[in-house]
Amino acid sequence: MSTLLNIAPENKPPAPDPIMDGTQANFMAEVVDASMQIPVLVDFWATWCGPCKTLTPILEKVTRAQGGRVRLVKIDVDQNRELVTQLTRMGLPMQSVPTVVAFWQGQIADTFSGAVPESEAKRFVEALLKLAGSAAPAVDLIVQGKALLEAGDAEQAAQFFGAAVQEDQEKPEAWGGLIRALLALGDEDQAQQILDQVPAKLAEHAEIAGARSALALAAEGRKAQGALAGLEARLAANPDDFEARYELATALNASGARAEAAAALLDIVKRDRTWNDGAARQQLLKFFEAWGLDDPATMAARRKLSAVLFA
Repeated sequence: MSTLLNIAPENKPPAPDPIMDGTQANFMAEVVDASMQIPVLVDFWATWCGPCKTLTPILEKVTRAQGGRVRLVKIDVDQNRELVTQLTRMGLPMQSVPTVVAFWQGQIADTFSGAVPESEAKRFVEALLKLAGSAAPAVDLIVQGKALLEAGDAEQAAQFFGAAVQEDQEKPEAWGGLIRALLALGDEDQAQQILDQVPAKLAEHAEIAGARSALALAAEGRKAQGALAGLEARLAANPDDFEARYELATALNASGARAEAAAALLDIVKRDRTWNDGAARQQLLKFFEAWGLDDPATMAARRKLSAVLFA
């Protein structure tokens, strides 16, 4: 990624390690009491447990990625049998290891048993942070990036979305936002480079599909905008020139005139919905995908399209 996406780190002293070993002696202080201030994960494990050897490194990685928003306390069940017995009698659901228990405000907030993939561990921690009124660093960055993009500050938005991608490459909202911010900056080439880097498992996510459509429409629109005057002249001479109206819609969309772009395509659908194998309707659906399904322009045009199709 270019330097545009890099946020210079601040000169801060290293934060204390959020991971520690737990014992019966420190359980009350480091888990129950500590959870009054910060969510605490407790990893009950054993040296002989194969799945524990897979899960514990994942928990450590996910915990450190939260930037101090959550702690992890690891408890060897064989070295702390009396503690485990006491907790089981108190109703802690622990029939096997590994078992992970989340504490918040001195209470058990959630739990799971067995080894899980990193993506599931992330979701577990993010749900815990949400319960505690916080969020993972990548989520915070995405929220700020969206606000900046909506406010028209695409350059700063790209910085935040880029940082979110670097923080967590499994967040499709970060990738999609970064591509849209680069498009807003007029940098289609870099937007395409970022799209090419999106992990394959995220490729069909709505956020990525929408960004992909937005990128395709930007290229189409740039070409159509160059012929805008000619398109308007063609339509003035012949209102039934559907090809010119189709290209005009693409140019209008590229200039940000979403309602007008949708109206041009809707006009074609009204007059001849089968024109060019339904190209006007297909292009309109591509607009919806690029704009976002909850965008006001999308919702308004969808209602009009339904009225035309089912009239």
